[in-house]
Amino acid sequence: MATLHLRGIKKQYDTGPEIIKGINMDIADGEFVVFVGPSGCGKSTMLRMIAGLEEISGGDMLIDGVRTNDLPPSERGVAMVFQSYALYPHMTVAENMGFALKLAGKSKEEVKAAVGRAAEILQITHLLDRKPKALSGGQRQRVAIGRAIVRKPKVFLFDEPLSNLDAALRVQMRIELAKLHQELGTTMIYVTHDQVEAMTLGDRIAVFNHGVIEQIGRPLELYERPANQFVGGFLGSPKMNFIPAAVAQKSATGVTLKVGGAGSPLVLPTPLAKDAREVVLGVRPEHLHVVAASEGIPAKVDLLEHLGDSVIVYASVPGSDQMVVAKAPGGVRLPQAGELIGLKPDDGACHIFAPSGESLYRH
Repeated sequence: MATLHLRGIKKQYDTGPEIIKGINMDIADGEFVVFVGPSGCGKSTMLRMIAGLEEISGGDMLIDGVRTNDLPPSERGVAMVFQSYALYPHMTVAENMGFALKLAGKSKEEVKAAVGRAAEILQITHLLDRKPKALSGGQRQRVAIGRAIVRKPKVFLFDEPLSNLDAALRVQMRIELAKLHQELGTTMIYVTHDQVEAMTLGDRIAVFNHGVIEQIGRPLELYERPANQFVGGFLGSPKMNFIPAAVAQKSATGVTLKVGGAGSPLVLPTPLAKDAREVVLGVRPEHLHVVAASEGIPAKVDLLEHLGDSVIVYASVPGSDQMVVAKAPGGVRLPQAGELIGLKPDDGACHIFAPSGESLYRH
């Protein structure tokens, strides 16, 4: 296990623009941290720099207090699990898992013991004599993880390891990875673009965007108190609604918004951190309730998606060119497409952002 400290980490290819723009971050011993963000945001590049597969252009990286910028990957005490399983097809599962130890000059007894322990942890002991072609996708990913476990690294690095699995298997493997972290207690860094994986796996989440970290914190902290519109919109499914609004009145105890032209003003109990006239109201679909057309924010139903336990309501708000999504309980009769409704948000679950994207709430 190990601590990891990133100090002003930068990455630039030749004379091109900076890909990573001065990342500062501390990862505690035994912590599970998830790097999340859209494609091209720099999260995988950051992971590869930690692994030593990419050179660091600027800043310092320390593992257990030792500067590792110039150390080769084999001397950093890290093990990486890739999106592709990268198993040797001519070797058995046991040979694949123990290959790195064999190269390191370990005895057959040491290799067998390490492989056996990792196989027990991952529940693949019965697969040790098989070749990769005889394994399912989930089994191959377990073997790839086992290959990392036998090395007993200080830090595990996962680069979108579940991307090639089907939806049901991804859920199963998420559970397995969470149990693995509990059992090993090793520092883990996990890269994904899937916000569900980020919310369910991480002790903390770092949200990347264009080479910077927009916000870092515990999953519910980021979900409930996003620092800006990007974080609020990236975490959550369906994603947070963003509705243009005007500040009608503000005081030390709250703010009144005018949304969608007609309808009643929306009174929210939290004061604004800064003065603003035009703002963006952020509200998650599960916090937006369908009410009578004379109440709440006026809207017209565009489409209903019946999911059994819930109904996703897609509606348009007058004065806004974007769709608003509400999540209603299943089994409740709702207005049909083309009908007028009201959308009433939970007062305590609303967010207000500046047009530039920063949160205006005084948390």
